[in-house]
Amino acid sequence: MLLAVFACLLTLLFLGIPIFAALGGLSLILLLTGHTPGISVAQVAIDKLNGQTILAVPFFVIAAQFMERGGIAKSLIDMAEVWLGRLRGGLGLTCVGATTVFAAVSGSSVATALAMATILVPAMLARGYDRPFALGVVGASGTLGILIPPSIILVIYGLIAEASIPRLFLAGIIPGLIQGLMFAGYILYYGHRNNLPRLDPPSLPEFLRANLRAIPAVLIPIMIFVGIYGGYATIAEAAALAAFLAILVSLAVYRGCSWREVVPITALAMRRSAAIIMIVLAAQLFGHWLTETRMPVRLVEFVNQIDLKPWQFLVLMSLIMLLLGTVLEGLAIVLITVPLVMPLFDQFGIDPVHYAIIVVINIEMAMLTPPVGLNLFVLSGVARAPVSEVIRGILPFLGLMAILLIAVTFIPQLSLMLPDLILN
Repeated sequence: MLLAVFACLLTLLFLGIPIFAALGGLSLILLLTGHTPGISVAQVAIDKLNGQTILAVPFFVIAAQFMERGGIAKSLIDMAEVWLGRLRGGLGLTCVGATTVFAAVSGSSVATALAMATILVPAMLARGYDRPFALGVVGASGTLGILIPPSIILVIYGLIAEASIPRLFLAGIIPGLIQGLMFAGYILYYGHRNNLPRLDPPSLPEFLRANLRAIPAVLIPIMIFVGIYGGYATIAEAAALAAFLAILVSLAVYRGCSWREVVPITALAMRRSAAIIMIVLAAQLFGHWLTETRMPVRLVEFVNQIDLKPWQFLVLMSLIMLLLGTVLEGLAIVLITVPLVMPLFDQFGIDPVHYAIIVVINIEMAMLTPPVGLNLFVLSGVARAPVSEVIRGILPFLGLMAILLIAVTFIPQLSLMLPDLILN
């Protein structure tokens, strides 16, 4: 039965049906044909969305939109450039450094890649960088948007798995920094091997000006983290603060957008937020159907019969997610797989926070994997380059991400150390 349901869902997605319609419609049919009263289905939907955490989603999306359009990304790039530009491959290092800070507010991989690609890809090409390499650097760095907190994917995972959002955010920091350092190491190696140009060292006034101008942008993630982990704000309140500060800084400091654009940009963000919330609702209904049909219990019984070890389960799920990532976008992978495997966490002694980071790294790789990798098409559109060029530039970074995935899978403390240290 379960295999038939998944086959039907994948078929609907392949046919181009939006995920909220495919997953939500299928869940409704399964629940109603299973003699679940319609009023109960409606009550489940209301109960699942009746919480403050879901409010964080639209605010983080608004923050990402204004950071992308309001000049904040440019200020971060300028700051990173005066620090790193004198090294070979300095513009690539600038991309990694600026993306790390940008990702700490935007929470979106696509928004991060788009904002960085618009500025940095033309700059790298003008300085003689190989186009596939330039596209690979920006595309791979953009995936930090869903690993460095706050992350919309981690918020949605927390909603579905009922995991602590602050713990999830902290869990992404060390793997995210390791990923950024791995990328930086490869860029330095590539830069020296291919004799990439260096930028002239900035004068002292230029250095100070770039750093001072970036202070408002850097203060946004700092204030969010102080609010959450200092106990001054909930996740929803911190997200609202991020949105407010992104709008304020975009309008009053960097002036990348005008007051007339506030309503259209906010409207676009709300449309995207509504789509995300509808998808989350569909996933909650699907999870409720799984529970009603005792599918998780049967899965636990099956795992007991085949005597699967915890590490074997994690490797198997990573392989499944990587396979699904070639045809599905990342959010769909979370919504389809997480409700099914949650009951196995206790069985295997797996921390849901540790599993979340494994999921996110798999999704990062899915966003760079053809044929459906979203970041591939974002970069192809911005640079007006064939997708094949983007893929060629991405491959070395995919290899580094695979190494990170293995390390995080077999060394849980890479993701659990900070949550345990700070929140325990």
